[in-house]
Amino acid sequence: MVKVSVLYPNGAGTKFDMAYYVRKHIPMVQQLLGSSLKRVAVEQGISGMQPGSAATYAAMGHLLFDSLEEFQACWAPHAQAIVGDVPNYTNSEPLIQISEVKL
Repeated sequence: MVKVSVLYPNGAGTKFDMAYYVRKHIPMVQQLLGSSLKRVAVEQGISGMQPGSAATYAAMGHLLFDSLEEFQACWAPHAQAIVGDVPNYTNSEPLIQISEVKL
């Protein structure tokens, strides 16, 4: 199993519209990527390790696929539409991590 994590760094002036992300962006991603997308998780940052400190990431989205090849095949035709929607919900520049799930 492969997990594609999209991490949205938090910082001064970072804006993130979680309602849009959950209600519009993620459903669009699910529709476009189809049955290759096995699972989705969305997290909203609430705090850093120290009490009262800001979260490192405003939000994180995780997409699970059976293989890297499946992700690449379904992502390529829709990448422009998916990435093009980012400014509708955040001004944060997303970071991407692709991982192999071990447990």
